[in-house]
Amino acid sequence: MKKSKFLNPCTLLRAGLMVILAALVGCASGPGANPRDPLEPFNRGVYQFNDSVDRAVLKPVATAYRDVLPSPIRTGVTNFFNNLQDAWSFVNNSLQLKGEAAGNSLVRFGVNSVFGLGGVLDIATEMRIPRQTKDFGHTLGYWGVGPGPYLVLPLLGPSTVRDTAALPVDMQGNLASEIDHVPTRNSVTALKLVNLRAQLLSTTDMRDQVALDPYSFTRDAYLAYRRNAIYDGNPPDEPDELPVISDDPAQ
Repeated sequence: MKKSKFLNPCTLLRAGLMVILAALVGCASGPGANPRDPLEPFNRGVYQFNDSVDRAVLKPVATAYRDVLPSPIRTGVTNFFNNLQDAWSFVNNSLQLKGEAAGNSLVRFGVNSVFGLGGVLDIATEMRIPRQTKDFGHTLGYWGVGPGPYLVLPLLGPSTVRDTAALPVDMQGNLASEIDHVPTRNSVTALKLVNLRAQLLSTTDMRDQVALDPYSFTRDAYLAYRRNAIYDGNPPDEPDELPVISDDPAQ
């Protein structure tokens, strides 16, 4: 069956991102704005929306998923999606001219796909082949594209302008999006989302218990995580700073 472009997640994502970015054009920030988060009022509104949807729908479903399915099955689901990510990591490690990392990603994908029942079993990790996960946002950052302002996306959560611009490319690199049968493709996408949310249950519970401001906690953790990943765990001493926005035309 020919893939329906109207239900293709890549098409929907592009349209949604265009609407979001267009809405942000011309947004101004006050002089006291966080230089990494000049869109904070907008972001907090989207964060509250996402949190409401999560508490009403996604978290209960993810909790049931975690409680009902045995751990080996959930591990197999995680391995399967990690294996698909290894294929895309091979492409991005290659684009970053990281030969060893690209080789590891390719070998991991091949070994797990052939000997790990399509990736359900993580044979490559047992063989001590390291996973070096990369996406197109990492690749842009590696070649010097700055992160831009922090941006919270509806339903998708924390991002930056750079990572948001990279999302359509990452969607094209997602092998699950190439499934022709639309109901199967949508089911696989939903399973990936629920499985990921289940993995984060303990983390978000801890955040809600200890963080005075969960929004700021999430923002700072995301930006630090992405920066650390782009530099393979060895970021420069000085952070990537955005210019402080001022209303004074003399500055």
